[in-house]
Amino acid sequence: MSTRKGGTAVPEQGESTGPTRDAGADAGPELSVVVHGRNVQGHLGACLDALAAQASPGVEVIVAAVGASAQAAATDRPGVTVVPLPEGTGDGAARTAGAERAGGRWLHFVHSKDSVPTGAPRAVADRVTEVPAGVDVLCVDHVRTTWRHRGMPSPDGKHLAKQGRRDLPLADCPNLLKVTPLLGNRVLRADFWRAHRAELAVDDETFAAYAALLLADRVATLDQVALNVRELRSESLPKGAPEERYAVIDRYESLLSLAAERGLPTAPRAALYDVMVGDCLRVVAREQLPDPVRREFFHRASKAAVARRPEGHQHPGGLEGVRRRLLEEDAYTKYRTFQTANQQRRKLRSAVVSRKHKVGKKVRDLRYRRALERPVDPNLAVFTAYWDRGVACNPAAVAAKLAELAPHIHAVWVVSAANVPLLPPGTDHVVPGTRRYWEVMARAKYLVNNANFPNAIVKRPDSVHLQTHHGTPLKRMGLDQLDYPAAAKGLNFHDLLARVDRWDYSVSANGHSTEMWERAYPSHYTSLDYGYPRNDVYYSATAADIRAIRERLGIAPGKRAILYAPTHRDYEAAWTPRLDLATLADRLGEDTVLLVRGHYFYGGAASPLAGLRKSGRVIDVSSYDPVEELALAADALITDYSSIMFDYANLDRPIVIYADDWETYATTRGVYFDLMAEAPGKVARTQEELTELLTTDAWHDEPAAKARRAFRHRFCEYDDGRAAERVVRRVFLGESEESLPPVTPVDERTPAPTPEEATQR
Repeated sequence: MSTRKGGTAVPEQGESTGPTRDAGADAGPELSVVVHGRNVQGHLGACLDALAAQASPGVEVIVAAVGASAQAAATDRPGVTVVPLPEGTGDGAARTAGAERAGGRWLHFVHSKDSVPTGAPRAVADRVTEVPAGVDVLCVDHVRTTWRHRGMPSPDGKHLAKQGRRDLPLADCPNLLKVTPLLGNRVLRADFWRAHRAELAVDDETFAAYAALLLADRVATLDQVALNVRELRSESLPKGAPEERYAVIDRYESLLSLAAERGLPTAPRAALYDVMVGDCLRVVAREQLPDPVRREFFHRASKAAVARRPEGHQHPGGLEGVRRRLLEEDAYTKYRTFQTANQQRRKLRSAVVSRKHKVGKKVRDLRYRRALERPVDPNLAVFTAYWDRGVACNPAAVAAKLAELAPHIHAVWVVSAANVPLLPPGTDHVVPGTRRYWEVMARAKYLVNNANFPNAIVKRPDSVHLQTHHGTPLKRMGLDQLDYPAAAKGLNFHDLLARVDRWDYSVSANGHSTEMWERAYPSHYTSLDYGYPRNDVYYSATAADIRAIRERLGIAPGKRAILYAPTHRDYEAAWTPRLDLATLADRLGEDTVLLVRGHYFYGGAASPLAGLRKSGRVIDVSSYDPVEELALAADALITDYSSIMFDYANLDRPIVIYADDWETYATTRGVYFDLMAEAPGKVARTQEELTELLTTDAWHDEPAAKARRAFRHRFCEYDDGRAAERVVRRVFLGESEESLPPVTPVDERTPAPTPEEATQR
C-alpha cells in the first residue's frame, strides 16, 4: 500500500517501491548507489544533492530512508527511489532493504551522513564494466570530512595504486586488508551480496568491510576517490558502556574464523591478525576506559592473540614487537609500566630536540644580529614568491625588468630546498635558515615579496620592503578576516600587522584593491597604483609566443582551448572537484581541449580522464608554470572565485563563472562584492547550465562581452603592460611619480592576440 506526497507515490514503511531485479537479467543499470540510514545531523540532503547533480546513464540511486526525517529529505527528488523504513532500523537491515530494491549489477553502499564526490558514480560504473566475471569486490579510495576540514586524503592510495588494474584473489593482495575498513569503499557485485548477505548485512560495518574481502573470489581496485566520509564529532555521538569495547575482540575472532573456513592461505590471515592486534593495542593505549575494563580487555585480547596467531608468524621489531610480546604474555601491569616509560622517553626526547632547536636558534640569531650590524648593500635585492616556492608572479616580473633597467642591482631569490631543482639555470638563490640566507636578509637594500617575510626578519631603517601581492581581492583579507574564522584559522592578527608595518610600498592593480588593502592592512606604506607586473605579458606577448605555448601544451591548431582554474576553499583540507570533467569533455566534443589546473584527483594513472588525456581533450596543467602562459593559450576561462579572473580579463577573452557553492563560499570566507551581480561574463550555477553555455554562443555573446567590458574597466584599471617598468623606476631607481610612464586607458590598449588570431598571422 502506498500514499502520495506531492503527486509522487511513496510506499508505506518497509514497502519496496518496485520489484527486485532478477539477478540474471541483462537490462537495468550497471551500478546502484544505495544510500542508507537516518538523516544524521541533517546531512542526507547534501548527499542526495551531490548525487542528483551528477546523474549518469547506467547509475541509479536508491535511498533506504530510516525514519520520518530521512524520508522527508529523500522524497520528491527526481531519479531517486525511496524505500521508507521505520525508525530504529539498523544499518544492516537498511542496506538489505535498499539492495533488494536495487536493479544494478553492482552495489555501492553509502551511509546517509557521507557523500559521493563529483564524477565518482560514472567512474565506478565505467570501471565495473571492465572487470571480468570472477571479480566480486572493487576497492576504491575515499576522503574524510570533519566539522573543521573537508576532503582530507585517506592513507589507502598506496595500497590501491600498487595493484593497478589487475584483479587478484585476496591471497595475492593481502595488503588490501590494510585499506580502511569501510563498506562504502568496497563496491560489491550484486550477486555476491545476495550470496553472502548473512555475513555482510550486519550493523558492524567494520566486520562487513573485512568480510567482503575474505569472501570475495577476486578483488579489483580503482585508485580514485569515490566516497567522502563524514566523521562526526565524538562528543555528538551517544556514549556506549565501556564493556562494549569487548566486541572489538569478538569481531576479529569471528573474521579470523571466517578466513579459516574459507581456507585462505597464511598471507591474508597473517595480515588480518596484525590488524586485530594493532586495533586491540590502540584500544588499550588510547581509549578512556576504567582500569578494570581496560585490564579485562587486555586479558581477552591476550587470549585471542595467542590462540589466533598464525603458525610461524614473527613479531615485528622495535617497540611494537615489545608491545606484542607483553600482550601475548598477558602482562598487563608490565605493559602499563612500559607504556608510561615510553611516554616519558618521548617527552625527554622532545625536550632534547627542543633544546637543540633553541641552541640552534640562538646561534642563528647571533649570526643574524652580527650581519645586521654591517652596512646595507645598496646593490642587493632579495626576491621571493608564494612562501619561497620559486621564481614566479609579480616578484618575477619585477626582477626581470630590474635586470633590464638596473643590471647593477644583484637579485637573490629565497627558495625552499624542495624547489631549488625547479629554478631557472643560473638563478642566484638562498635556502631559508642557511647562513647565507641570514646574511642576505640582513644586508639587502630591497626585499620583494608577494606574501610576507617571516616574523624574525628585521626591518632596517635604510632598507626598502616592496609588497606586490598576488591577486585582486574578491575574498576578505587581513583584518577583514576577523569575523570569518574559517578564513582566519587562528591567524595572529598582531603578528600580521607587525609584518605589514615593514612594508614601504604596496603594489595595486586597481582602485578597488588599493581601497581594500588600505582597510585590510592599515599601516604607513605608500600605495603604488601601477598595475600588476605579472600582467604585463598580456600586452607584450606576440602571435608567435602564443603559437609556441600552445605547441608546448600539445594543443592542436584549430582546437578551442578552455582553461579551468578553480580556487581553494578555506573550509576544505584538499581540493574537492566540483565538475565532472569527463562528462563535460564528452558534451563539448572533439574540437575542445580542457586545460585543467586542479588537484591530484584527476592526475592518477587510474583517473577517468586518462583516456581523454591520451586523446588530447584534457590536459592536466596543475604543475605548469607560469600560469600566465596558460591564460595566453586559452580561448576562454572557467573559474569560480579565483583571482585569475581579474588577470585574465586583461586579455578581453570570454570568462565563465561556475559558482555552484557561491552562498557557502561568501558566508564562510567573506567577500568584498557580489560576484553574481558583477561577474566578468556569464554565470553557471550547475554543470548543466555550464554545458549549455559552452555548447551555444552564450559564452561569448553581446551580454557576456558587455559584462566583461565593465569588469575590465573596474579591475584592469592600471594594467597596461608597463607596470613592472613603473615599479622599477620608482622603487629601485628613485624616479619621481611625474616622470613615470602614464597608465594607458583601458579602451586604448591592445591585448595579446587571441589563439585564433595567432594562427592567422
